[in-house]
Amino acid sequence: MPAVIYNEQIAEGVYRLAVEGSFAARMGQFYMLRAWEMYPLLSRPLSVFNVEDHYIEFLYLVAGEGTAIFSKLQAGDEITLEGPLGNGFSKPAGRTAFVGGGIGIAPFYYALKQVPDADVYLGFSREAYLVDEFKALTSGEVITNVGGIILNQVDFNRYDTIYTCGPHKMLEAVQLKQADSGTAADVYVSLENRMACGIGACLVCSVKCKEKNKKACADGPVFRAEEVVFE
Repeated sequence: MPAVIYNEQIAEGVYRLAVEGSFAARMGQFYMLRAWEMYPLLSRPLSVFNVEDHYIEFLYLVAGEGTAIFSKLQAGDEITLEGPLGNGFSKPAGRTAFVGGGIGIAPFYYALKQVPDADVYLGFSREAYLVDEFKALTSGEVITNVGGIILNQVDFNRYDTIYTCGPHKMLEAVQLKQADSGTAADVYVSLENRMACGIGACLVCSVKCKEKNKKACADGPVFRAEEVVFE
């Protein structure tokens, strides 16, 4: 069973977890993690933050019982990982922007390794973190916003491809801004839905879409912004 290398608190309630082993992932994919036997019942989905030769990293926010357990992990503790799961981000075309709100910045660090000329927009509610690390990965711009609305900094008409991740309210605003701006860009949202199985065998992570309901784990977590129906 894989073991924890480090589990560092980098901001209030935000941790950077590294797990030893040889792992693979495409940008935007996730793993299901658990560090317990019976309770809580469900594993927790975490976006891939980074992959190196001998370890994988996750960035997470303590938001409930599962992530609270993760926050107490120490070097050498065992943890179970299942993945990589999900479809992730397709290869972008043209000028690209990554827009993350809060812990929604997590999948964009690894994505920048694949798209090192992209612009990055990082929005935080209270304090910024990892900004220098993001700047080190890209030749594009890194724009941060603390306590405001990061979408206000993004001109959708400057880009050909835009990937976004964050709270549902933010992603709903992405969809509205896409329509209002009249942009020709391909705009995508990465959903942070609660999941159970992670492989599409249940309906816990159902996503209402214009044509039919889909599953965040198997069909996503990345969707074209215009196809999702936010409620």
